[in-house]
Amino acid sequence: MNNRVTAPARTRGRPRGKPPTRESIISAARPLFLENGYRRTTLRAVAAAAGVDAALIAYHFGSKKGLFAHVMQVQCAEALTTGAVLDADPATLADRLIDAVTDLWEDPDFRRLTDQGDEAAQAIGEYLETELLTRLVEFLGGRDATARATAAVTILGGLIYTRYINPLPTPAALTPSQARHALVPALRAALAPRPLVGRNHPAAF
Repeated sequence: MNNRVTAPARTRGRPRGKPPTRESIISAARPLFLENGYRRTTLRAVAAAAGVDAALIAYHFGSKKGLFAHVMQVQCAEALTTGAVLDADPATLADRLIDAVTDLWEDPDFRRLTDQGDEAAQAIGEYLETELLTRLVEFLGGRDATARATAAVTILGGLIYTRYINPLPTPAALTPSQARHALVPALRAALAPRPLVGRNHPAAF
């Protein structure tokens, strides 16, 4: 009689026990992107660091590009769309947004992520267009919320691209406090409610 106990076959995908989360994969990927850069970071390396099968990363994020975008966008969200920025006094929203942008982009590690070429620029653009714009519309509310949020995101995107991603000499030479002093008035104007045009026709963009 054979009393050997046959070990269960290993299966691919999620390991037994506590299932890995998207957040744990992102946390494992970020230091690899920082250390090796986008090009030299592989999904196999991320999977090993997170303790998951590479197929699980593809399932959640689609590709390395998708994973990198999420790494970038999570950090943007933690800085720009937290309650401390969007759930406080509307009168000082412009000040908080400028401070949040400059604080984030002055962080050396985040700047290293933004130096990863087209992938970084595309990820930031998607974040501004979807997450930040949507959250600002919700925060502002009212008939002209979309127009006001669009104007604000345009100003913030201009700051990001001309000072950090594709720097122009004059914006890049400003200190964070100088950038704040220069742009807060314009951002306040962009966020202000629009006047009605005529009795029955609200102002458009």
